[in-house]
Amino acid sequence: MRILVVGAGAIGGYFGGRLIEAGRDVTFLVRPRRAAELESGGLVIRSATGDFTAPTPQTVLAENLKQAFDLILLSCKAYDLDGAIASFAPAVGPATTVLPLLNGMRHLDVLDQHFGREHVLGGQCYIAATLDAQRTIVHLNTDHELTFGERAGGDSDRIRAIAQTMQGVKFKPRLSHEIVQEMWEKWVFLASLAGATCLMRASIGDIMAAPGGPDFILGLLSECGAIAQANGHAPRAGLVERYRGALTAAGSPLTASMLRDIERNAAIEADHIIGDLIARGDRTADRTDSPDSSSLLRLAYAHLKAYEARRERS
Repeated sequence: MRILVVGAGAIGGYFGGRLIEAGRDVTFLVRPRRAAELESGGLVIRSATGDFTAPTPQTVLAENLKQAFDLILLSCKAYDLDGAIASFAPAVGPATTVLPLLNGMRHLDVLDQHFGREHVLGGQCYIAATLDAQRTIVHLNTDHELTFGERAGGDSDRIRAIAQTMQGVKFKPRLSHEIVQEMWEKWVFLASLAGATCLMRASIGDIMAAPGGPDFILGLLSECGAIAQANGHAPRAGLVERYRGALTAAGSPLTASMLRDIERNAAIEADHIIGDLIARGDRTADRTDSPDSSSLLRLAYAHLKAYEARRERS
């Protein structure tokens, strides 16, 4: 199986590197600067689960991409999606499968429109990783799960082939027969976490120490869960209890990556993670107690859009 990994940053570089480590045929679609870095220093992973260096990983620039690949692993940020699609489109042939690892759901609609639903799987990953000053991929904990599946559920030759390709790698691949449900559940948690920690510019522990903090964050979780339910993907009870525990843990240093992006004045996924959730709630307002104009989720979204406006002016 020929695999194209779009980008060689923290996420794509990690999973692509682990696939190379297991002997898989992987090519990274990169920009000229990253291509030069990989040529001179290789792809380097530092992890508690095992270090790895690929001295000469295969790379390709967008203008040189001519052949179709079997699997395209897509892990870009939502605000880079249009550019990423333009760059890897020549690699999508009649038998190509696109496996996106973005959060939320809107990217599926965009990918379907460009390539057809039959080419696009559901997928997500759980990992904390970053690029350091030396452009080394630093795995920040021991979580490194990659989940994939047919969006309609069930089994297929292609997901069995992907599962086979990912056997023996040093991350946790998982074939899911309910991937869309799982994507919605993760979205509910991330939107709650991002909305709360970005709006308050604080960690979960700090929010819990504030007057009204628990009611605030549980109210936000309830709003996000109601939207998922109205869209036919109510989070399962056991997960809701886990989310409640994680979002109300006293002293927890947990924050959303979106807050860390704000703190370094970087671009954020406000529309993809929060705005699209609100829009889907509005479209199903007749089937739920949809958040109104004064809702916590809308307040969080207004805060994020104000940040984007200020950043654009600077």
